Amino acid sequence: MGRSEESGRAVPWRVTVREHQRKAGLPPGGPPRPEGRPLARRQDLRIHGTTGKISCVDDSGRTHWTAPCSGRPNAAHISGGRVLVTTHSLAYTPWGHLGPALLLDLTDGSRITELRGERGAALGGGRFVLGLAGYDTFDTWAYDRDGTLYDSWRSHGHFVVGTGIRVVETDRTLPTGSRVVRLLPGGVVERGPLLTDPQTPQPLVLPDGTILILDAGVLRAVGRRLEDAVLAELLPLDPEEAWRYRGSLRLTGGELTVTLTEQHPDRPDKHTFRTWTLVLQSTG
Repeated sequence: MGRSEESGRAVPWRVTVREHQRKAGLPPGGPPRPEGRPLARRQDLRIHGTTGKISCVDDSGRTHWTAPCSGRPNAAHISGGRVLVTTHSLAYTPWGHLGPALLLDLTDGSRITELRGERGAALGGGRFVLGLAGYDTFDTWAYDRDGTLYDSWRSHGHFVVGTGIRVVETDRTLPTGSRVVRLLPGGVVERGPLLTDPQTPQPLVLPDGTILILDAGVLRAVGRRLEDAVLAELLPLDPEEAWRYRGSLRLTGGELTVTLTEQHPDRPDKHTFRTWTLVLQSTG
């Protein structure tokens, strides 16, 4: 059983490496979002996005509404009769390809307001959080169903929403100050374990709320109380070299697949990818 050295509290999971492969080239698999897959769904409604357009379609294929947008939708979040859609801009801007975040009425697609943010997540009652990093910005904002700001925090990264809001921070700086944190009312940030990688990939959340994080080649688990433990040191990386690696986690039943793709330091077109298949076991 993993145990946090700081807290002494146990993380009730362990892993066993069943298989490890190393190959040249890019890892197999298609695009991150297959053609036709919705950005979000709620009951029988699905939110789709294509360049310049957001649409709401039901399971029978009937389109309930379409709404214009100036970019390419990349994610959507639904809560309490509202939908928040983040987008990529079509042209390069001082913020890269960051496009507007649109808050829409789920009933008819009418625009409530336009916001700015890279990542979002749905809270209850039509409320959302939206975060952004860069140019001295490292912030998360909370908006109500009318798009009114009601709280903010100095934190940004991958959101994990359940019983409260946790963030796997991605500050993109070296040395990193990124941590796994909890956002509390009034702008309070409860700080948990320090991370090694300034830009960890998308984490996985287990049914008990444990977050699995691939942190610079090390698989870590962080519980609801921010207790943490190392589950497996797969390929520990120097933080200075972490930019050359892209990681991903995928859970299928009780098997966890971890992939690390390495870009050659002198030949950007040359890659090596490593895949670990691990058996995930609960010890709780």
